[in-house]
Amino acid sequence: MKLTTVGFWGGYPEQGEATSSFLIEKDGFKLLVDAGSGALSQLPKYTDPYSLDAVILSHYHHDHIADVGVLQYHMLVQNGVRQAERVLPIYGHNHDKASFDSLTHQFTTGVAYNPETTLNLGPFEIQFMPTEHPVTCFAMRITDGEDTIVYTADSSYLDGFIEFSEGADLLITDCNFYDGQDGSAKGHMNAKECAHIANHANVDTLVLSHHPHFGDRSQLVPEARRYFNGQVVLAHSGYTWRSS
Repeated sequence: MKLTTVGFWGGYPEQGEATSSFLIEKDGFKLLVDAGSGALSQLPKYTDPYSLDAVILSHYHHDHIADVGVLQYHMLVQNGVRQAERVLPIYGHNHDKASFDSLTHQFTTGVAYNPETTLNLGPFEIQFMPTEHPVTCFAMRITDGEDTIVYTADSSYLDGFIEFSEGADLLITDCNFYDGQDGSAKGHMNAKECAHIANHANVDTLVLSHHPHFGDRSQLVPEARRYFNGQVVLAHSGYTWRSS
């Protein structure tokens, strides 16, 4: 299993980068997790967007879905260029009917996942956990049967993340605030809270994502290391993790 960070910013993309988006690959199957602003301009660095097998969305805030519409145009144009009719499935929850309905376009099909059951998607099994955010949002636990990636998506701290992340090889957290700051009103976590989850869940590697647009981001890693002795990575464009 391989993960590549396509975008990691919170809110909006800084110059030449993207907001939340991750490419997960296994045995030729390509899954895009969230499609934030700027994701489609970054994705060709890592794969042909037309070769995606599926997209799955945690929630419908623009910094996680802004490039869905752009991806739909990509499929429309590329099918014309290639004289094909490839249809891309986009998985999302249906708690927001208007947003879910917008996932279906000429060459994309919205598919509703049931967050109370396990989703089998290609070589992956995906479990969901509701997060604490201003809109309905789901964290994901993604496994190929051998290795496990947990993505908190957007959320303020929840004790439930510890059990949900237990033993994960890679934990990608929402880290929109610095140690000592309270991001709960905005539905986000700080570096200490992210590290607390990683420590108590016994994960191997912690990736701090969904970065703030203020302060010195280089401080997030040493802040997290005060509370977690495992590997801590500051998400960046092109960061790649591979299972051993």
